[in-house]
Amino acid sequence: MRETTEQEAFWRGEFGDAYVDRNDGAALVAANTALFAKALARVGRLDSLIEFGTNRGLNLVALNRLLPHCRLTGVEINEKAQAAAAALGIGEIWNGSLFDYPVAEPFDLALIKGVLIHLAPELLPQAYAKLYAASRRYILIAEYYNPSPVEVPYRGHTGKLFKRDFAGEMLDRYPFLRLVDYGFAYRRDPVFPADDITWFLLEKPA
Repeated sequence: MRETTEQEAFWRGEFGDAYVDRNDGAALVAANTALFAKALARVGRLDSLIEFGTNRGLNLVALNRLLPHCRLTGVEINEKAQAAAAALGIGEIWNGSLFDYPVAEPFDLALIKGVLIHLAPELLPQAYAKLYAASRRYILIAEYYNPSPVEVPYRGHTGKLFKRDFAGEMLDRYPFLRLVDYGFAYRRDPVFPADDITWFLLEKPA
């Protein structure tokens, strides 16, 4: 059996539970809807989508509004968050680590938002491989960006938040990937503030 990483234990426990409680509300869903509307503007029909790190399902709520006919699947390590997302009734929510999720068949889009930043750098190659394997065509990465790797203190903790060029690393690792589009959601946006998230839409070769 694979040994649980420090980050996985952190997000499975009390800190992860508290994150579920403080991240909720209509304003977050509205901001997510605006972000995904821009990020997916150049994508055609999507019949299936998987999100790694679903938390309580606010991203899936936004995506369900934009893509009402798309089959949604979520992967969430925290039991409290998984239960909240499953209770929405808009998709299948698998409880466990993204590293353990069994990709039986690829999805039209593989999404990760605000998750790679919380992984130890040595785990990123495995995360990239999971994203690539889970995608039939598109990969959407939405994270904190920095041109070079840097660690940032996170709510009094060290080793829990990292910024880097995640999309650039995927493009280097998988040279056949193509950058389709990218954008930025500013925390001071007067209508849809979104915590300074930079998103990148990548496409796999046909």
